[in-house]
Amino acid sequence: MRFAHLFADDNPTPRLAVIEPAGTSTSPEAGAEAQTWEALFLDELMDAAPADSQELIERGKAGLDEVRAALATVAADDPRRHRTTEFGYASAIVRPPAIVAIGLNYAAHSSELGLQTDSTPTVFTLWPNSLAGHEGTTVWPRSVSETVDYEAELGVIIGPPARNVTPPDALEHVWGYTVVNDITARDIQFSEAQWSRCKSFDGFTPTGPTLVTADEIPDPQALHIGTVCDGQVVQDASTGQMVHTVRSLIAHLSQSTTLLPGTLISTGSPGGAGYSREPQIFLRDRSTVTVTIEGIGSLTTHCRVID
Repeated sequence: MRFAHLFADDNPTPRLAVIEPAGTSTSPEAGAEAQTWEALFLDELMDAAPADSQELIERGKAGLDEVRAALATVAADDPRRHRTTEFGYASAIVRPPAIVAIGLNYAAHSSELGLQTDSTPTVFTLWPNSLAGHEGTTVWPRSVSETVDYEAELGVIIGPPARNVTPPDALEHVWGYTVVNDITARDIQFSEAQWSRCKSFDGFTPTGPTLVTADEIPDPQALHIGTVCDGQVVQDASTGQMVHTVRSLIAHLSQSTTLLPGTLISTGSPGGAGYSREPQIFLRDRSTVTVTIEGIGSLTTHCRVID
């Protein structure tokens, strides 16, 4: 299943919805068919519906079973089906107990930044104010940074708590996956000893558009991942190129702390960062960047730089 937080009827609080395919449509710009989607709001389908993804995740398998049972009663022409184009998106994950980020997890990205990939993962945290949604606008002041970069990343969401798990068992603790753009102020990154601040400006961690449950992704190491910035393909890789796999990351992190339900792990970015290109590419005022991961979706962010 797929879930999203959508803004409806000018309500500043997003509502949790199941997202289902509605068919295909032809794009007038590209002349190609594109998947269209429908939203079914859980508060219209269920009594005592979960208010957001965090509550749904905390309900575990029983919570997903309740959603499936409610969906089974909805006909194809049910008026509770809404086109997703009618709504705006909030972050795909809200109220996570932690946002854990992994650096230097693709050899090509480590090399282009002039940094060394360690035998153990490089781990840091992101701040919750950085979370943002699909098709949102991220704004930052020019005076703080003019070298802001994109980073396509696979986001992993923990379900059952993980403590002292082994790599073979690690995926049993995954609730689902999402797309992450780990936006980074490179000048701050290279001027400070830690990386949390340079990646935690307001809106610097867009996620989405949806959360995809783990059963939809049989192998998280077999997904195409890429980025288009202002119409140019700038990242084109596979999650199979990770130095530390999703299994090994969960196992490693769980040795020192309990990974709680809803924890978001952003698993690192492949090569192609704007910092390393010749000439360099940085996100500028009115830039648009789209990160796509096979089987999950495409996450678009609009940029505004203010003086």
